[in-house]
Formats: sequence, C-alpha cells, structure tokens
Amino acid sequence: MKIGIIGAGHIGSALAGRFTSLGHSVQIANSRGPETLKDVAQKTGATPVTAQEAARFGEVVVVTIPLKSIPDLPKDLFEGVPASVPVIDTSNYYPQLRDGQIAELETGDLTESEWVQQHLGRPVVKVFNNIHSERLAKAGKPAGDPARFGLPVAGDDAAAKQKVMQLVEELGFDAVDDGTLHTSWRQQPGTPVYGTDLPADKLRQQLADLGTERTEAQHAEFLANHAELEKKMIAQYGSQRGDE
Repeated sequence: MKIGIIGAGHIGSALAGRFTSLGHSVQIANSRGPETLKDVAQKTGATPVTAQEAARFGEVVVVTIPLKSIPDLPKDLFEGVPASVPVIDTSNYYPQLRDGQIAELETGDLTESEWVQQHLGRPVVKVFNNIHSERLAKAGKPAGDPARFGLPVAGDDAAAKQKVMQLVEELGFDAVDDGTLHTSWRQQPGTPVYGTDLPADKLRQQLADLGTERTEAQHAEFLANHAELEKKMIAQYGSQRGDE
C-alpha cells in the first residue's frame, strides 16, 4: 500500500518505520521541507517529500502534527485526492504544554478530531493518539498473543474506518471500534483509556462504561485529569508553547 505521512515527529516517524518494515511504500513530510528529513529517511526507509506530495501519494494519509498547526496546513492540501482515501488524525489537545486554549475544545462542543475534520475539510479517522511512540514502534504482537493490546479507532465513514482498522491489526494491535468522531472523546487525554494499553476486551468494556454522550461532569473530570498530566509533562520536558 502507498501511505503518505504528514508530520515527522515521534508518532509520524514510528509509523513510517513500522509501515516500511511491513512492505508498504511510505512518503513523509514536515513543515520545514524534505531536505530536513534525511535522518528520518535513513532510520525509517520513508521517502521525504512535501506535504502536498504526501497527501496526493497515499492510499491512506496520516496527519500527525501538533493540533495548533492544523489550521496552518495548505488549504488545497487534499485537492484532487479521492474521497475513498482515508485520512488518519493522531492529534491530541495540549493547551498548557503546546497548543494554547481552543474555545470549542474547552467547552466540549467539539471533539478534537471533529475540530480537525472541520479544518481539513474532509472526513478523518482518529487513531494512534493514545499510544506512546515507543510502544507504537515496538509493542505490536501477533494476533492471539496474550501481550497484544487494543487501540481505539473512531470515524464517521465506515469504509474508511474499516481500512484503517486493518492497518492497525497489521501493525500488531487489536483495532477496537470507538464509534463516530462525536464519541471519540472517550479516547482523548484525561480519560481512563488514554495511554493505558488495555487488552481489547477490557478496552471495549471501558469504552462502553463511559457511555456515548459525554456529560458535563465527565468533561470537567477529564479536563482536570489532563491538566494534571500536562503539569507533569511540562515539569519533565519543559513547555513547547514557543516551538513550531
């Protein structure tokens, strides 16, 4: 399969390496230009290109950049890209650490991926947002292995979601259906499934326990949980608010 990746950070690089190791053809882009991706190309086997080239190359396209950078992507990024090409969104909202406050996400009017979908102007499938890049690169297991765990996948287009879930399975994880983008709040930061590497059956149960309509109390609780996590991350790594 041809896979385009827009974003060459930890998750983008981890996916590029895994996909090429599985025999897929991968093109990868960042905001600074392909000439800055020589190291990534050497480590992953992916071909450095521009964002537009990556978007037009893929039978699947992964957008894995900081949430605050989504509005800065070229407006014609997906021009001419067939509607059948799934677009994967891996983003998370980090208001303190990196993104600044985004009103619709603070109020809970939109999930993160609904917000991304609005800006990209085409349907997205949310996955790979709740797994650490190192785990993504190294923790995949064959089907049936007791150490294999599940990853939630959310999206509104059934065919696109199915295609993405097959890729998740190929990477060595059980793809667990998390419903529509509107219910994808259940896999966002601060929730009980975020970064927990749960076996598929326990992940399904946890998602079911959360319900489908996010309550005000849940939204407040998960924002508070995430705020605490961000404080720890800032203490450990420093703020990224000034970074690109």
